[in-house]
Amino acid sequence: QVQLVESGGGLVQPGGSLRLSCAASGFTFSSYYMSWVRQAPGKGLEWVSSIYSDGSKTLYADSVKGRFTISRDNAKNTLYLQMNSLKSEDTAVYYCAKSPIGLQLTYDYWGQGTQVTVSS
Repeated sequence: QVQLVESGGGLVQPGGSLRLSCAASGFTFSSYYMSWVRQAPGKGLEWVSSIYSDGSKTLYADSVKGRFTISRDNAKNTLYLQMNSLKSEDTAVYYCAKSPIGLQLTYDYWGQGTQVTVSS
């Protein structure tokens, strides 16, 4: 079965950095468009970033562009999110999500999430 397992979250001071990882299994990872989404306390899901199946193109929400970098290692079936210059507004549970082939604006699977807390 499809599994997505996020890790790497934690407590970071404003301006700090953190790298999240998502280990994927149960599907041909290299064939799929992948995304990171997040949910801040009391708020709905917010799209953060996406990457094409081969890693050739990346997309970012305006709120994180220039600070976050999405990447993937298809040989390791792993998705990453490098987060720099973190702000308190970045505090959220971060999820990696898989999109169906040909339907990049939707998600059919996501992980359990990893908590990122940005606080001094």
